[in-house]
Amino acid sequence: MYVNIIFENQFFEITQQNGKVYLKTSQPGFPIRDFDSILRMNPRIKLTNFAVLKNVLAKESAQPVEIGEWLPNVEIEIARDKMSASLFIYETADYVRLHQEELQKDIEKLLTEKNIHHGILPLNLDKVRPGKAMLVAQGTPPIKGDDAQITYLEIPERKPVIREDGKADYYDLNFIFEIQEGSWIGEKIFAQPGKEGMDIHGASIPATPGKDFPLLYDKKSAYEEEEEGKVVLRSRIGGVVERHKGQISINHHLPITGDVGVETGNLEFEGSITVRGTVQSGFSIIAKGDISIEGPEGVAGAKMIKSIDGDVYIRGGIFGLGQTRVEAGGSIFVKHVNEAILAAGNEIQIGFYSMGSNLRASAILLDERKGKIIGGTATAKSHIVTAISGNRLERRTELIINSPDKQQVYALIQEKAARLKALQEDIAALEEQVERLAPVAERLNAQQATALEQTHQNLEKYKEDAKMIDYNIKVLMGDMRSAGKEEIRVTKEAYPGTYIQIGKKSSLLTKMTNGKFLLEFGELNV
Repeated sequence: MYVNIIFENQFFEITQQNGKVYLKTSQPGFPIRDFDSILRMNPRIKLTNFAVLKNVLAKESAQPVEIGEWLPNVEIEIARDKMSASLFIYETADYVRLHQEELQKDIEKLLTEKNIHHGILPLNLDKVRPGKAMLVAQGTPPIKGDDAQITYLEIPERKPVIREDGKADYYDLNFIFEIQEGSWIGEKIFAQPGKEGMDIHGASIPATPGKDFPLLYDKKSAYEEEEEGKVVLRSRIGGVVERHKGQISINHHLPITGDVGVETGNLEFEGSITVRGTVQSGFSIIAKGDISIEGPEGVAGAKMIKSIDGDVYIRGGIFGLGQTRVEAGGSIFVKHVNEAILAAGNEIQIGFYSMGSNLRASAILLDERKGKIIGGTATAKSHIVTAISGNRLERRTELIINSPDKQQVYALIQEKAARLKALQEDIAALEEQVERLAPVAERLNAQQATALEQTHQNLEKYKEDAKMIDYNIKVLMGDMRSAGKEEIRVTKEAYPGTYIQIGKKSSLLTKMTNGKFLLEFGELNV
């Protein structure tokens, strides 16, 4: 049996046999702390039991005692994911310097034995540190595909501008954005498949494809088609481009060159309406899309101006005479408001003043330099901004933030999420049914064809319902995120008689002040 003497001195002899390292003590008393120098001289020794070593050195031994393992001079470890391999050389630096050619052949042989032939890295053996890992092969990771890229027609931001010409103030807004039938309104570049990778054995690693996203649009007013390797979104009709509830749409446009009054009667329209004049006292406009009333004299005594899904813009302001109500599913933009009721799903933006009116929206914004809320009530969900509240006569003016109850909002999100999940399951079942019948659609009898068409209609309806619920969930989640950040900001003068309320905390001002009013540690900072 072959026994190889690795080291010997007057105290002991170290040998290796069949990959095991043995120590036989002829004379006790060798300092244990000095044994480390022997290990550095012999990097192939891997000590496995320090306690045994200590006992063996302390007394003379009749037989060799196993203290460790005899490592190969070159070893390669492959990572669990097979994407890298590390080289270990268990020899002294002097040995490596003198035997580089021999070690290089050993390494190449080991790479071949372990089937490593991709991503092999060049080695500089002069930099090898005995027993330390050195990267010898690196696989090529897969590259995730690019996500689908979606671009929509840029609709001008609806941001009113107050201009002064020395004589009068103008409250202008580029409101109606009209396009022709067949116009480009968006496009999608397809998600890309990605680039596959390769492990150190040469096995391919599939890439994760990019995420696909749908174009969000109203199918009644727009359509998509593939052009030059991408999906292009075009308008079915000419009209006004709008974006509401997360999707782009084109509404039919009804322009009224004069006033809405005796000649036109009350108006109800499925699209958007532009009135070049005004809405006369007692008359109403109801539209599904946007409403723009552009007469500089504004509206006096109109009964109802209502946009179901869109925004309302009134260039000249409102003299409500206690009977005008303006509602918008989106936002309301108006120069000034007198004795009227305004309600918006998003924002109410007022250029100059609100007097004796009832305002309700997610946010109520007046010009920070000139805006005034005098009398009436302004109720918002997130914030109210004005330069002045109340007046020198201490007219009661209510500024109220009704912040959402987090628990109620969370419960509503859960309810809608459950409904969305059920809808998605129904959609998957209907899509499977349609896909199964598609190959035999031409052979269906009249009754079966009618049933298939009904399935198609139900599928489209469920998809639209799912989009709406998903949008509502996102709105509610936004409410959750903004909860606790509510504020009322009066930049110049909050007169006595101004009533401030945020949540359940309230205060009636008794002296002039200004600034940000909010909840601090659960109390109103008034």
